[in-house]
Amino acid sequence: MPSADRYRIMGHIYDILASLYSGFQIPKCKEAMLGHLKPDDEAIFVGVGHGEEARKGAELGARVTVVDLSETMLDKCRNTLDGCNFKHPVSYIHDDILNLSPDNHQYDYVFANFFLNVFPREQMDRVVRHLAELTKPGGHVIVGDFAFPEGNIFARAFKHLYWYIAVSLFVLITRNAFHDIYNYPEYLKKYGLQVTEIKHFRVLGVKLFWSVLARKNLEG
Repeated sequence: MPSADRYRIMGHIYDILASLYSGFQIPKCKEAMLGHLKPDDEAIFVGVGHGEEARKGAELGARVTVVDLSETMLDKCRNTLDGCNFKHPVSYIHDDILNLSPDNHQYDYVFANFFLNVFPREQMDRVVRHLAELTKPGGHVIVGDFAFPEGNIFARAFKHLYWYIAVSLFVLITRNAFHDIYNYPEYLKKYGLQVTEIKHFRVLGVKLFWSVLARKNLEG
């Protein structure tokens, strides 16, 4: 059974808060790789939240599955998709992503946007491995999130400050893990995924967010 909903409060304001805090760059980051989707591709949106990118994926003709442990977030996603006329019906899963078995189903595209940052490092590592297992050979994993600090000392300091303000709020309200910024390409490569594209999104001229596209080898 799903655990208590830690996003019962934050879930109602999550999208608008993220948009305002990021200068509307987070929505762009979440949707950055949707252009790779083709009609009938099977795509899963993990930690889907309010589901705007899932809606756009379904509008492209993909077979969309959404999963979220938060009932509040899943209800928000249903509200976003309610009344839309898609080529394929959207499947909703209210569960922990680790409970989805790759033996039962794998996907052409696995979207994990602003999802992995809720976990402590060891658990995040485990989830990345599981996302790779849920991906078909030749399929892709997409991670949109806060970008790993790079550049000069001032840019790196700004990125750290920007991140720690955000993560501290979520620690207080949702009891998410407190940690530094993860270097997602390293973890994707660790589990046999080849990073093929990275798009950056800037706030005040600094690359604060990135969308990372990684491909799974055909050998699986």
